[in-house]
Amino acid sequence: MKLTPAQLQEFEEQGYIFLPEVFSQEEVDLLRREAETIYRSPRQEVWREKNGSPRTAFAAHTYNEAFRILGAHPRLIEPVEQFFGEKLYMHQYKINAKSAFDGEVWQWHQDYGTWARDDGMPEPRAMNISVFIDEVMPINGPLMLIPRSHTHGTLAAGHDRSTTSYPLWTLDNDTVARLVEEGGIVAPTGKPGSVLMFHGNLVHGSAGNITPYPRKIVYLTLCTVSNHIRKPTRPEWIAHTDFTPIATVADDALLRYAQAHRIAAE
Repeated sequence: MKLTPAQLQEFEEQGYIFLPEVFSQEEVDLLRREAETIYRSPRQEVWREKNGSPRTAFAAHTYNEAFRILGAHPRLIEPVEQFFGEKLYMHQYKINAKSAFDGEVWQWHQDYGTWARDDGMPEPRAMNISVFIDEVMPINGPLMLIPRSHTHGTLAAGHDRSTTSYPLWTLDNDTVARLVEEGGIVAPTGKPGSVLMFHGNLVHGSAGNITPYPRKIVYLTLCTVSNHIRKPTRPEWIAHTDFTPIATVADDALLRYAQAHRIAAE
């Protein structure tokens, strides 16, 4: 899947682009079932909120076939390769949950701030491209973005180890207020299967979810091979050290797996 010149320009200017319903209902239904199975497992890669509900599942592409296929899907890999003009490796892979009633906040932050400080990534030649596997609504903790905030480079941040179960390099309120005054806040919402692509320095966060509607999103953190991390401090299943370029699967690979999986279940 290739982006148009207009989409590339929008990404450069705003720091993100939203692509509705890139994946089919059948593909997404498979991913949702597999995610829920992973969240119920006792794996160390499944990080939980302080109340025990799932927060994120790391490295699912290394132990689940559906998510392995998704992690090499051309609809996700090709747009990022197109933007950077270089082959990519998987720096991080996670399935973030906002559980119904219990999903906690993600504080305001830049992803590259963590990749640089904790993993030794030289430059922000990496980004997240995400897939909605539940409907993301204005009410169930959508990701909030500050448009054009990526143009300010990597901002000063503090290491928040107490607000949630997951430590994060977060921005102070004054910085966020200044950026919002300049760029505003947007919260892309959409049907399952939609894709959100955003710059590594785009400031973002999300509120808690107190609704009955869960909100699961898969994030592929794709980094250019030449920009691989130099000084990792986190476990390999959080920040990968296999810098092999991703070889894409066939465009229908996930659909074929979903159909075979459904037939086998029947």
